[in-house]
Amino acid sequence: MSRTMQGVYLTKHGGPEALEWRDDIPVPVPGPGQVLVRVAAAGVNNTDINTRIGWYSSEVTGATDSVDQDVEAGGWGGALAFPRIQGGDLCGIVEEVGEGVGFEPGQRVTCPINLPRSRPGHPQGFIALGSEMDGAFAQYCLVQADDLYDVTTSPLSDEEIAAIPCAFGTAENLLTRAGVKAGHRVLITGASGGVGLAAVQLATLRGATVTGVTSSTKAEIVQGQGAVETLDRGAPLPKHTYDCVIDVVGGPAWADLILALKPGGHYAVSGAIAGPMVQADLREIYLRDITIHGCTHQTPEVFGRLVALMNAGRIRPLISKTYPLGDIKVAQADFEAKAFAGKLVLIP
Repeated sequence: MSRTMQGVYLTKHGGPEALEWRDDIPVPVPGPGQVLVRVAAAGVNNTDINTRIGWYSSEVTGATDSVDQDVEAGGWGGALAFPRIQGGDLCGIVEEVGEGVGFEPGQRVTCPINLPRSRPGHPQGFIALGSEMDGAFAQYCLVQADDLYDVTTSPLSDEEIAAIPCAFGTAENLLTRAGVKAGHRVLITGASGGVGLAAVQLATLRGATVTGVTSSTKAEIVQGQGAVETLDRGAPLPKHTYDCVIDVVGGPAWADLILALKPGGHYAVSGAIAGPMVQADLREIYLRDITIHGCTHQTPEVFGRLVALMNAGRIRPLISKTYPLGDIKVAQADFEAKAFAGKLVLIP
């Protein structure tokens, strides 16, 4: 095989001009415990765009579509090492293996975007594929064998598997932390996006009754994934109604999301596309015993459950469009325009 590959470098924080197509990127060589994966498909995610523009920096206080400043430490874990190959959603084929690896060439694999890296004093430590280490926006990706899962027997396509790690991993983590179970009433914001649709599907699979917040033009799609009803974005929310709120939006509606919970309810958050700076009446939280969960670190059990569902064909993401990897700027522009429900996927 050639020792150079095609891929996309993120050269700095900024707009689409920060993405550079290259055909001379060195192919990594797997060392002990490592696997070289030939990328078959890679999903497009909000986090890739947020990392590109530097939205994770504490200097940025606005919504994800309003970053217009230079930042330094704009990645999930702070400052990025440039150039960086992004791409947190991986589906690929084992190409080469290092010493002491249980995988063999030809197996189809995937992995979480959040890779647990516990350390003393920080049991929730992690690194993110495509942020702290090179990801799937190239022909090959080097991954630790312990982070990989075999999905060779799954009936899902490469594109469908590549749409699962970030969206479904985030959604399953949110539902797990919030304790969603059969009989619960669950409100899900951003319900037509990748994480939102995944949460609708997974919460329904748990036996919960789901209400999705989305635009009227996408309500039918959200209901098709299992929601019993939808609410228009910006519409008043019923008070003291839901056992759990699953939120990836944040912003000005945050106080209403807290009020929508029953006493003793659980609010779980893993995104703030409408803005990270929020306000609410603390009395509505402590007097009603509301529990708030910040959800990023994922235990291996969370992704392991998704792999079992993938291999059994019990979950299936909605793929709206695929693009050649070289069209990444077009794909990200379409993603930001929110013209499609579900997932967009890149093909190297």
